Amino acid sequence: MLYLKSFCFNPFQQNTYLIFNDEGNAFIIDPGNSNSSENNVLKQFIEEKQIKPTRLLLTHAHIDHVLGNKFVFDTYGLLPEVHKEDLFFIDRMKETATMYGVPCDESPKPENFIEANQKFLLGNYLFETLYTPGHSPGSVSFYNKENKLLLSGDVLFQNSIGRTDLPGGNYETLLKSIREKLFVLDDDVKVYSGHGPSTTIGYEKRNNPFLI
Repeated sequence: MLYLKSFCFNPFQQNTYLIFNDEGNAFIIDPGNSNSSENNVLKQFIEEKQIKPTRLLLTHAHIDHVLGNKFVFDTYGLLPEVHKEDLFFIDRMKETATMYGVPCDESPKPENFIEANQKFLLGNYLFETLYTPGHSPGSVSFYNKENKLLLSGDVLFQNSIGRTDLPGGNYETLLKSIREKLFVLDDDVKVYSGHGPSTTIGYEKRNNPFLI
């Protein structure tokens, strides 16, 4: 089976995800853990479930989604993987943290960059990368067709969409990404967002005020 565990971390109430299988192999998605308490919550869950993290994947690199990058690297030896268009935010991480007044351990630099349509295997489960810019220039979403599971980052929320007033954001680009990359998925695909509760593609098609 494929399992998903979410954690709500940092002052921005960001959703960090662990995706893992019966063999205990795991992807860490968007580690927002920002202090020793949150680090321990993540680590204890991994130890209790006897999970082995194998990749650190980022839907995008805004500050609230990368605060735990250094902890994950120091603890599990994983470098972040992100679309190259969002490397800018990792390079500016310290300045951004100062601007928002949040503590920050600077992230290690990626060595591998995520590309549109790139495939990731977690055991026998295939995740496809959907390039969904607009919230940030390098935003991606991760889709597992077998389990009808989508990790959308800050592209699509329950009854809302990602903000577009940060560097590289674009409102029309974001709407185009959602309509052409996400709304073509089945209505019963479960959407796990970067903030707030989960939703479904069908619900958002019918109810999202930005898209109906």
